[in-house]
Amino acid sequence: MYRHAPADYRCPFCAVVAGQDNPAPHTQQSDVFWRTPEITGFINSRWWSNNPGHALVVPNVHVENIYELVPSIAVHVHEASRQVALAMKQVYGCEGISTRQHNEPAGYQEVWHYHLHVFPRYTGDGLYALDHLHRYTEPAERAPYAERLRAYFAGRGG
Repeated sequence: MYRHAPADYRCPFCAVVAGQDNPAPHTQQSDVFWRTPEITGFINSRWWSNNPGHALVVPNVHVENIYELVPSIAVHVHEASRQVALAMKQVYGCEGISTRQHNEPAGYQEVWHYHLHVFPRYTGDGLYALDHLHRYTEPAERAPYAERLRAYFAGRGG
């Protein structure tokens, strides 16, 4: 009912979940730091000025937006986001966490697969004031962040 993906849409997040790389500089398998049967967590290829290493958590099944997100999927996405927030606190040493999620064009959704952003936050980082200041990064720049989170999740058996 509230779908906006074109009929021929090739979902970049479904590609990541399926173990495929997207065209550079977008998400590569090297950005993935956590997989479960229900979710995949990876470092976002687009960074905001003062919040490097922010992550996305996506359901492994294709769900376009929050309107299609059923509780049996949502519980895994949101619990994983909580775990990512705890991991960032420990391995990044950030002072706080923000999450955000977008739906439909007017809500600034750009990828037609439900995803939850998890941002490391620092006092005065200006995330929302500088919202327009973002850039695409290369896999090598993202690698240290993915490695730190991957080690965190591997060390806790999950």
